[in-house]
Amino acid sequence: MKKIVNYLTMAVCLIAMAFSVAAFSKADAAPAVPAGQPVDLTYAAEKALPSVVHIKYVQNSKIKTVDVQSDPFSDFFSDPFGGFFGRGNGGTQKRQVQTPKRTATGSGVIISSDGYIVTNNHVVDGADELTVTLNDNKEYSARIIGADKTTDLALIKINDKNLPAITIANSDNIKIGEWVLAVGNPLGLNNTVTAGIVSAKARSLGANGVESFIQTDAAINAGNSGGALVNTRGELVGINAMLYSQTGSYSGYGFAIPTAIMNKVVDDLKKYGTVQRALIGIQGSDVKDYVDSQKDEGKDIDLGTMEGIYVNKVSDDGAAAEAGIKEGDVIVAADGQKVTRMAELQEVIAKKRPGDKITLTYLHNKKKSTQTVTLKNEQGSTKVVKNMDLDVLGANFREITKAQKEQYNISYGLEVIKVNNGRLKDAGISKGFIIQRVNDQVIKTIDDMQKVVKDASTSKDPVLYIQGIYPTGRKAYFAVALNEDN
Repeated sequence: MKKIVNYLTMAVCLIAMAFSVAAFSKADAAPAVPAGQPVDLTYAAEKALPSVVHIKYVQNSKIKTVDVQSDPFSDFFSDPFGGFFGRGNGGTQKRQVQTPKRTATGSGVIISSDGYIVTNNHVVDGADELTVTLNDNKEYSARIIGADKTTDLALIKINDKNLPAITIANSDNIKIGEWVLAVGNPLGLNNTVTAGIVSAKARSLGANGVESFIQTDAAINAGNSGGALVNTRGELVGINAMLYSQTGSYSGYGFAIPTAIMNKVVDDLKKYGTVQRALIGIQGSDVKDYVDSQKDEGKDIDLGTMEGIYVNKVSDDGAAAEAGIKEGDVIVAADGQKVTRMAELQEVIAKKRPGDKITLTYLHNKKKSTQTVTLKNEQGSTKVVKNMDLDVLGANFREITKAQKEQYNISYGLEVIKVNNGRLKDAGISKGFIIQRVNDQVIKTIDDMQKVVKDASTSKDPVLYIQGIYPTGRKAYFAVALNEDN
């Protein structure tokens, strides 16, 4: 789970619980509560608890090769000729170490009766095993459908039917001051609820790439990550993701990812395996922050408003440039919705995909203008971005043998044992070539290769920069384009 420490600096920690307050009759209608009277939260808790699960994370022990500083005395007695034959490798040695088995816990929310569960990316990232325990103590093994580090969301699935799926509400409709419940599994205490209010919306902390958090004063602690934030009707309005604390424990505020962002991320992960992220092509900051920074430098700035997003930089081929937006302009509305700070603009755009249109209203020299533009993906087009796998390369691989390591004086690599029609053949890579690094990542296993292909295929630069050697000992370098139009 994640934690914000000392003035919103990010560290990894927990998240958490959702608050929900409700006074409901048996007919599921909310009776009016006289002003000043306590709010009944029992209905919301009863509705939400069956849908919130406990997630156990396991990362198995692994053998890793690491560089360690050589000890000249111990090295001499263990191998008195090591220094003469260069085994010290310039003051370092390669040694194999066994990493310890790691376990952790978090929370998740059942969003469909057929077993789809939403949680945080940091709850499942790197897991070898995931065990999901329901409110009634039934246990399931779960698999990861997809994850998105930028929003800190992940979608996992268990195999069963007729599961207690939560009702999802539109987070845009919640109001500051509204009661909410946080539901999760903090500190090993399963099936826990805490209550509070929505204390702010569209909060940005600088922890993730896309942020527009719901801020709440519900108590959240370790293990709450991925849990539910629900309204007084027991409906999901957010996925708890962060804690603001200087100690690592609850001290006042928690933060949840709104369902307005969650719904789109989940839909993308189901359909495409990766999030279709739309960009307007600017770098910016809140107007107030920019004006304050200029005042600190003794400059008097008048932008015509103190609300909106000050444009620090415009990408040449982005949607904003096509709209005529320039550096120094101020974006004040998106799709007719007033935006007063960057987090609000991010939330509007996070609901869209490349190819969607957006209407931007901005101030240029204090004069208002409105333009409709088409959003693009990170690669500068409006096409769907898909995760690619090794099939796109058109080749078969295997890890190099001990004999090959000794013959070529190398310690790792992936040998190309067959080349068919595909990207490697197009680039001129032939059978026998040993791949050692791709995009500056060490390649030791087929899993290493699969990961780098997947990451590159959805990046701004969908190219593999491959380094390796031929059996003759000749080193070679290739650039392999993954997109057909590259």
